[in-house]
This record gives sequence, structure tokens and C-alpha cells, in this order.
Amino acid sequence: MSSPSSSPSTLDSAQLGSLRQWLDGEARAIGFDDVRVTDTHLGEATNKLREWLAAGRHGHMEYMQRHAALRSDPQLLLPGTTRVICVRMNYVPPEVDFEQEWQRLAQPDQAVVSIYARGRDYHKILRQRLQDFAKSIEAKIGSFGYRVFTDSAPLMEVELARKAGLGWRGKHTLLLNREAGSTFFLGEILVDIPLPLDTEIEEHCGSCSACIDICPTQAITAPYALDARRCISYLTIENPDLIPIEFRKAMGNRVYGCDDCQLICPWNKFAQRSTLPDFAARNGLGSASLLELWSWTEVQFERNHEGSAIRRIGYAKWRRNLAVALGNALGSDTPEEEKKGIREALIAALDIAADTPPLVVEHIEWALAQSNHSV
Repeated sequence: MSSPSSSPSTLDSAQLGSLRQWLDGEARAIGFDDVRVTDTHLGEATNKLREWLAAGRHGHMEYMQRHAALRSDPQLLLPGTTRVICVRMNYVPPEVDFEQEWQRLAQPDQAVVSIYARGRDYHKILRQRLQDFAKSIEAKIGSFGYRVFTDSAPLMEVELARKAGLGWRGKHTLLLNREAGSTFFLGEILVDIPLPLDTEIEEHCGSCSACIDICPTQAITAPYALDARRCISYLTIENPDLIPIEFRKAMGNRVYGCDDCQLICPWNKFAQRSTLPDFAARNGLGSASLLELWSWTEVQFERNHEGSAIRRIGYAKWRRNLAVALGNALGSDTPEEEKKGIREALIAALDIAADTPPLVVEHIEWALAQSNHSV
């Protein structure tokens, strides 16, 4: 972070316009796929956030409630901020095929990890490039006030990106772009440079309700309304407690996150592929079976997820999620002759060691009970 200075105020309108054009090329040179600029005014989005929090739809994400005031005004994060430079970066690796993703969801013994989390932690990748971007701007115009963010602070980044013209808000609440769908990460640089503003773009969801209809837990309660407490991404990542029984079967074999609303979205037929090797799947996370991942010790979990966003949920929650998926595999409708060998292996794997945390024990017991249900 750099402290605000007076140098940006010396730039005239022509220089600011030239700088804005330069940002396009520099952002792409650094590795971003698009860049737009907006101001700090969030308007009605702030009231909608308050209503969402008041309804308790954030679940256990207390940090959202705790920092609600900061989210309403980026200037509270960096005094003197006048503009927000918003960028996006595509994350889908070239080898990912959406049709194959649907096929894996239909194979109960296979583990499904959200596409964005299979490679390196995106926070680290984007944050470093945002810092490089800010330093490039500094080298061009001199010292200025800035601070970089990527899903790492109380900032309404999707709303800012929408205002900046990077896309429109889809009915699943994610940002959508006509040229890139929704499979990209967002990043921001708060600056004290009065850059020209980019314009918002029109929505293009029309009457489509595919994302609402496909959601396994009906977490999208209405167009543009998400109840995080029902969302599989929340349940497998943010939720620190037992996964509510009412949602366990709907989780299927999803062990970290959920991509269904993105896989079904018509705009993601335009999803752009990333050339960054950082986002390629590591340790077989795009092809592993449930039993393979269940066999990992805690030491293996820590080592295999080093530098990964998954590591922060911890081994106990990882095992909790896998236990639910194993239970769903036991209770699946797979033909008996095909499932017999798999069922035996699953039951044998679901042993309860002496040091198994209570959180995991409860889910293992539930999983074993699913075998009785399927007999």
C-alpha cells in the first residue's frame, strides 16, 4: 500500500485520458484479461447488503456483519480514494471440458472439486500482479495513493466491477460477461487518481432461469438473491459446523465448492481459457476418486494443498465433506452389480479412528447409515 500524494492532482484531463488508455495495454501485459475504472459510490447496493445481513443469509460469515460499514465505502479502506481500478483474470485451464464436469457429477465414487480451487491459491496470484500493476503506474506518473485487493478485505468487489463495466450481475449473483461468461477472478486497486470513468453495461440474462433451476439446494431463492446458508460452496468451505442433514444428499460428490450454476449458464459457452499454469489442477484434483482423497493423512493434506485455497479449511472439514460424499456414493442408485465392489471398499474405508474429531465422526456415522438405506 502506498500513502496518498498530491501528484495525481497535477495531471490534466488529456493526461488522465492517455493514462486510462495506457492501463488497457499494461493490464494485459501483466496478465489480466480486462480492466475498467469506476468511482467509489455504491448506492443502493449498500442497502441491499444491510437487508441481506439482517436476514441472516450470511450464515457463519460473521466478518461480513463485522465489517459492513467498511464495505459501504471504499474510502474508509484508503482515505483519499477517488477511483477503483477493477480487473478480471480468467481461471479455467485449457484441459477442462464442461460436459466432462457434468459426467463426473454423475459418477458417485468420483470427487468433485470446484474448478477455481484445483490449482494455486488465486489470492496470491492476483495480489502479486495487482502490486506489479500499481508499481507500473507509479513508474509512469510518480508516487500516488493506492491499495490492492482480491477477495481479501471488506470490499463489494462484484458491485464495483459491475459499475465499472466488467460485466452485469447474473441471477446467481455472480458477474457475467458476454465475452467470458463468469469463470474469472476479480481484483481491485483503490487509487487517488481522478481517472475517466467507464460505463456500466446492460444485463443479458433475459428470462433465463437455468442457474436458479439447477441449484441442488435451491440456494438461489429468487433472481439475484442468494441464501449462503443453503449454498454448497458455503456449506463445504465457510461453514465450521455440521452440514445440515437436509442438504447432505443434495451435495452429491461435491467435496469443495460447487460449479453447477456456472456450468449450466448459457454465457459460459464463451468462457475463456487461462494460459497460466498456476490454475492447472494439482495432485489429481480434477480426476481423483473419493477413496483417493479420503486416504490422505493430515500430513499429506497439508503437503498436497500447500499454496492452495483449499488448505485453509483444515483437515477436519476436508474429511467432513468427503464423508458426506462417501455416504452419498453408498446410497446412490448405481446398478447393484456395478456398485458391489465399490460399496465394500467405501464401508471398509469409513472406519472411525480413535483420534477422529467429533465433527468428522458424526458425518462418518451418517455415511455408513446410507448403506443401509440403499439395501
